[in-house]
Amino acid sequence: MRILLVEDDTSLGETIRDWLRLDQHAVDWVQRGDSADSALLAHHYDCVLLDRGLPGLSGDALLARLRAAGNRVPVILITAFNALADRVEGLDLGADDYLVKPFELEEMSARIRAAARRGAGQAGNALVHGDIALNPETRQAMQGGRPVALTAREYHVLYALLLRRNAIVTRAQIEETLYGWGDEVESNAIEVYIHNLRKKLGGDSIVTVRGLGYRLKNDEA
Repeated sequence: MRILLVEDDTSLGETIRDWLRLDQHAVDWVQRGDSADSALLAHHYDCVLLDRGLPGLSGDALLARLRAAGNRVPVILITAFNALADRVEGLDLGADDYLVKPFELEEMSARIRAAARRGAGQAGNALVHGDIALNPETRQAMQGGRPVALTAREYHVLYALLLRRNAIVTRAQIEETLYGWGDEVESNAIEVYIHNLRKKLGGDSIVTVRGLGYRLKNDEA
């Protein structure tokens, strides 16, 4: 999952970034609202962690701009504003969730997973397509009720495909999920991960759409 962290407190930002990277997420961290605005125009994110009090452009203004533009990326506000009126205002602006500082990192991770599930239209914990299920909380993949062992990179590629399970997923979209700013992108890495997933899930489990990208096999196929 690729996450945009928008937090101007350096110590807290480093802590959150390092925690999320340990959890194998790709994290882009900015400390200004206008920098976040530019990042959101240039990249696709699976979730945004957004402080409300930011230099350049406030978190509230950035969130309002996002929603006015029709961008439905899951947004979790992280803020010291903890009054009921503050929480109501943040949610009414279009936030998907609200975390009051200080918060536990484990809870933040759970809320990120929940926001991503809602964004993908999944009510339960697992992302499901046909006989394939992926639980973002446990990182466990199942096929036909049997566990499938995946590496961290294979997990994230399958996650990207399941999030857009009824659509074609481009190579660029998969790379956006795997890599943050400054990460080296290997030239044939995506093809290798797809090949490995096919070996584990079945040769026809992932379909190559020539010139466009990949998609999961249709249920009826």
